[in-house]
Amino acid sequence: MTIDKKYLDKLINVTSKAAIASSFLLGKKNKIAADQAAVDSMRKELNNIDMRGEIVIGEGSLDEAPMLYNGEKLGTQNGPEFDIAVDPLEGTNFAANNLPGALSVIAISNKGNLFKAPETYMHKIATSRTEKGLIDLDYSIKKNISNLAEFKNTQPSNLRACILDRPRHKKIIDELKKLKVQIKLISDGDITGALLVTKPSFNVDIFLGIGGGPEGVLAAAALDSYDCYFQGKFIFNQKDSIEEAKKMGIKNLDKKYDLKEIIKGDTMFCATAITKTMGMKGVIIENQNSFITETLVTHKNSNNNYSTIEKRKIIFDHI
Repeated sequence: MTIDKKYLDKLINVTSKAAIASSFLLGKKNKIAADQAAVDSMRKELNNIDMRGEIVIGEGSLDEAPMLYNGEKLGTQNGPEFDIAVDPLEGTNFAANNLPGALSVIAISNKGNLFKAPETYMHKIATSRTEKGLIDLDYSIKKNISNLAEFKNTQPSNLRACILDRPRHKKIIDELKKLKVQIKLISDGDITGALLVTKPSFNVDIFLGIGGGPEGVLAAAALDSYDCYFQGKFIFNQKDSIEEAKKMGIKNLDKKYDLKEIIKGDTMFCATAITKTMGMKGVIIENQNSFITETLVTHKNSNNNYSTIEKRKIIFDHI
């Protein structure tokens, strides 16, 4: 079932206002306060929408997050049923230090179409559109890079890989260097990193490594609209995460998930730039109550794939 286009407009408003709320704390060195401002605003705006929404990917479980927690019901409880995934402030350190890369992100789908991701890490890999079987998490780095280079009719040295700059990725980074692959290291921004494969202008051919499972699902919601390739495999190495997975109905803990298993049917995705990122300007102040925002918007439905950068003038009363 196709989601009415009117909800896309409402979601742009949701992430825009969350971005603005967080922007007042840019450079204040307080990532918790910046995140909370985005959470408060996002929850308020979501509750004004005529829908029966449920958070399937949020700020954590109820005992960890009093708002936008996994399972929370949102909306006026009149209208269609939606699964909702949110990251009110992606890149909390970027916001705290007023650096490029901070976003406010949301995705919605019809009930049951958005994968409920446990709060655990995930092996993930993303590229632009490729042939089936070309890229796989079970392949070696060398095989994936060689296959991708051959598919693009180029050499590995002309490819660019994006990966989180973490000690856990040392072996992958060393292997990429051995293959002479160009490397883009990012300090944070797991969702943004994956989305860099969507356009040639971002100059990223492959995103890989270990990152957050919930962030993987959010990224997949947008990648689907670009007909990109994505594969993820959750890491269940702790008792709590294993129990959580079982409660969610995940029986095969070693399963690899392709894009169509994570995102089904019609999906909408919005990511508003709080600071400069992905070709978007951050929040711009016009005057005390008027702001300009830029939002990456995607809508995957049965008819076509839609994506654009939406520029909006938003009235926001900051108290």
